[in-house]
Amino acid sequence: MDSFDELGPFDFKTSPSWSNKKYLANVISLESTFLVCSILFVLVVEEWIWDYGTTVTVIHITVASLVNMEFPVTAHWWTAIGIGLISMICGGQILAYQLYKNNFIYPDLDDF
Repeated sequence: MDSFDELGPFDFKTSPSWSNKKYLANVISLESTFLVCSILFVLVVEEWIWDYGTTVTVIHITVASLVNMEFPVTAHWWTAIGIGLISMICGGQILAYQLYKNNFIYPDLDDF
């Protein structure tokens, strides 16, 4: 990219195109951020990755709406957010289970 765009992480107005370098940079950085965050969440909290991932995603949507002064309605942005969230939750939960399967807390459902 030729220049730095401070609104890059919150930009949902860029037209989606595989030949648009700004759009590709935004999508790649979004998805890689979700991947890195899932690994960090696993190392820090060990469980409930879905809760932390959903909370961070809601905060991101709120900040993006505030920065752009409008609610995002573009389908490509929601698709990228959804794919990132699902990959964060699934990948993080699987990694957490593999790393900490002996320490997982399983609820006792016999009391219900």
